[in-house]
Amino acid sequence: MIKIIFLCTGNSCRSQMAEGLARELGKGIIEPYSAGILPAYVHPLAIKVMQEIGIDISQQKSKGIDVDLLNTMDVIITLCGNARESCPVTPAHIKKIHWPIEDPSSISANQEEIINAFRKTRDEIKNRISHFLENIS
Repeated sequence: MIKIIFLCTGNSCRSQMAEGLARELGKGIIEPYSAGILPAYVHPLAIKVMQEIGIDISQQKSKGIDVDLLNTMDVIITLCGNARESCPVTPAHIKKIHWPIEDPSSISANQEEIINAFRKTRDEIKNRISHFLENIS
C-alpha cells in the first residue's frame, strides 16, 4: 500500500475530496490521508458533490498536519501554493507532488456557479488521481 497525504490550506474542500476519491479509486493500492495548514471543517458543498458520484465523505474530519504521520508517507501531494510553501521539511525519500488546484470555496458567484466550481474541482482531482494510479500500476 502506498501511503499518500493530500495537503491544502483548510483541509475543508480539495484535500477532503482527494482523500475520498483516492480511498475509492485506489482501493488496495493507496492508503490516503488529508490535512491542512489551518484546519477548519469539511465544506458541505464538498460533501454534496462527492455524494453526487457515490462517495460519502460526510464522516471525514478536518485535521492539521501531524509531522510524525507526515514522515511515514510515501507521497505528499499539495493542492495549493500555501500548502506547498508551508509543508514541514520531510525526509528526502518522500516523493512530493504539487497539483495547483483552485479553491472552489473562494469563488464569489451565485449558488449554481459555486456548486459547479466544486464539481469542476472534484473532477480535476479525480482525473489527476486516475492518472497517478495509471502511472504506478
